[in-house]
Amino acid sequence: MEMTALSPDPTAESLASRIRRAVIWRSGSQILAQTVQWAATFLVIRILGPADYGLVAMTQVVLALLNMLNGYGLASGLVQQAEVTERQIRQLFGMLIVLNGGLALAQVALAPLAAAYYRQPEVTVLLRVQALVYLTTPFIALPLALLSRRMDFRHQARANIAASIASATAALGGASAGLGVWTLVLAPLTLFTVRAAMLTWSARALIWPSFDFRGAGSLARYGGVVAAGQLFWFAQSQADVFIAGRRFAPATLGIYTTALFLAQIFVSKFVPPLNEVAFSAYARMRHEAEDDGAVARAFVRAVGIVMIAALPFYLGLFVTAEPLVLTVLGPKWAAVAPVVRLLALAMPFMTLLVLFTPACDARGRPGVGVGNGAWGAAILTIAFLIGVRGGPTGMATAWIVAYPLYLGISARRALPVIGARARDVARAILPPLLASTGMALIVSLVDRVLPAMVPAARLGVLAGTGLVAYGAWLMLFARPTLLALIAMVRRAPPAHPAA
Repeated sequence: MEMTALSPDPTAESLASRIRRAVIWRSGSQILAQTVQWAATFLVIRILGPADYGLVAMTQVVLALLNMLNGYGLASGLVQQAEVTERQIRQLFGMLIVLNGGLALAQVALAPLAAAYYRQPEVTVLLRVQALVYLTTPFIALPLALLSRRMDFRHQARANIAASIASATAALGGASAGLGVWTLVLAPLTLFTVRAAMLTWSARALIWPSFDFRGAGSLARYGGVVAAGQLFWFAQSQADVFIAGRRFAPATLGIYTTALFLAQIFVSKFVPPLNEVAFSAYARMRHEAEDDGAVARAFVRAVGIVMIAALPFYLGLFVTAEPLVLTVLGPKWAAVAPVVRLLALAMPFMTLLVLFTPACDARGRPGVGVGNGAWGAAILTIAFLIGVRGGPTGMATAWIVAYPLYLGISARRALPVIGARARDVARAILPPLLASTGMALIVSLVDRVLPAMVPAARLGVLAGTGLVAYGAWLMLFARPTLLALIAMVRRAPPAHPAA
């Protein structure tokens, strides 16, 4: 049978309108889904203990390693290409099934070795049950690629929200039923299963796979390069837990990983969905836009918009860590607060760094991300080997020392590929940086003069002060960026106020 080329949906709608709608659907759904999950997560954290989270953190190293090979890079190749055929889609599905079946078996085999390394026998059975997650991957990666090619993030949003509700329900039910650490296995399995079912249905992606991979070389090569970059990302993102897990007791590791969870909420939960939209948008610009500088300008705008939200979050977290931890997690997690304060200072560098990869990948240069990942893996591993001697705070200090260096090297390699100038990126960051710094200073001063208060009341006063202060500083230092953001949301041309 002759296969027809499948191209992005050729409608009369402008690329800018498609991007705007995609951002609203993807980011809006992420906020709603994460609100549901966080509500459940924080309730579960109050029920479970640090040791439960430490045990699961040990399993995450193996999960993260094998997940780097699960074929999402192959699916990205489908999004990046101008046209794909029905045969390529069936081949991709076959590749995903073969890869993830092999990964599930590999995790079952590796489980006893991981348990021996951490000296925690329970890790074996945890990992073997968690291997079930790989069975859902083909039914997530393929429909995601098909929907992303059409920039259809509405159906992705619905799947994410439904999966989050199901996962939150499973987590609360498991914790309330006394499942302990198994609650943290049940919830993600529920999340991925529901998401796979809904995405497959939405994309009409339940097709017969092809295991004849002849002619799929270009897709495999692109996916291989992306996977190599992900392996380096694994090395840097899991090096801390791999190193600390051997030295720390489960409860101490739980303190560190919970602090990392809080500090990385923005960069790990909100930035990846925006990067998904950005990758699709940059790829479409590369093929559709006549202006070669369109990707560079879009990248600089994206940096400004992301940082206008990220910087106040991180600096606000720095100045409110103690009342936030005591209010949200409870007194038994008090040791998390000083670690969160330190990690919050490193997160702006991480946030900017992860914005480079989708732009370089869409330019057809995934090797840039691979090289950056190699640098990051080396720098962070050395930093963590030194920092682990200082306990959780030593690990957090390692983040602060290593990430600025890692960012500098990555920017030097990525910006010329994107076509953006360093000074333009700096101009985009400076206004929200000034506004966020001013906000943090005001909140710190207010905190010093507050009388003794319960943590929740203290947090409420500080958060309210920060919101008002940031809004005022933003109007002073970032008025054009703020107006442009409002105009984008309202679908109106930005105003050009007099200087």
